[in-house]
Amino acid sequence: MPQRRVVTGRSQEPRQRFAEELRQLRAVRGESLRQLGERLGWDWSLFGKMEKGETLGGPEVVQALDTYFGTPGMLLALWELARADKSQFREQYRQYMVLEAEAVSLWHFAVSVLPGLLQTSGYAREVLVTGGLKGAELDQQVEARMGRRELLEGVEAPPFRTILSEAALLTPLRDAGEWRAQLEHLLEMSDRDNVTVHVLQNNAGLHALLGFDVWCLLLPDGRTVAYTENGYRGELIGETAPVVSLQKAYDSVRDMALSPAESRNYILRKLEEVPCGSST
Repeated sequence: MPQRRVVTGRSQEPRQRFAEELRQLRAVRGESLRQLGERLGWDWSLFGKMEKGETLGGPEVVQALDTYFGTPGMLLALWELARADKSQFREQYRQYMVLEAEAVSLWHFAVSVLPGLLQTSGYAREVLVTGGLKGAELDQQVEARMGRRELLEGVEAPPFRTILSEAALLTPLRDAGEWRAQLEHLLEMSDRDNVTVHVLQNNAGLHALLGFDVWCLLLPDGRTVAYTENGYRGELIGETAPVVSLQKAYDSVRDMALSPAESRNYILRKLEEVPCGSST
């Protein structure tokens, strides 16, 4: 009778557990990272980062590892748990992330940076670098942000409306190619039935949401919560009175913004202005 596998003592944190399993499986094979890379056709440094918990890798490489180690589906299941784990986000965002994943409808206003749900990896990386992140933490946060985008995919995806202050579209990335990719992605997302994009031009004048980003989430129980954020901190708001005030402010700003069709044309014009070279 086969010996039962002992699971006690293993990490209960999904990302750490995934990394531990990778290290253990390779150790049993007695292979180096370089040997593993040569046999599977991936750069060995990727496997090193995965075993350290610095990156999760993509589903293709995880499926290849499952096949190679003879663990059909196990690593992919652990990978999915690690990818969905909200603890990968920085502490101040974790409670909000849990609610975001449950929301049945979302509204957003952006002061100067495009929302994470609509960012490309290149855009996310540059934004996070300006915030002081680097190394493994930077890679982890970029990957976590890309995982958030799955919220808007699939037949059950909730409706999402965003109002983008013009400043967010007048501040390009350093690399023209990355900026072009971001604008193209924004246009692609705006074509989805569940995504509505408005642009608030600077000449619309002063408004009620100056100085901070706002998220409003409609939850399955009918409650609406808000999350406000500036360059230094974020605050989750659940009290009815301030949430109602923020919703009213949001509605007033939406009335000042371009329509979705006008906003799409605006973004197209910005895309046409991007140089064709690889960098600005």
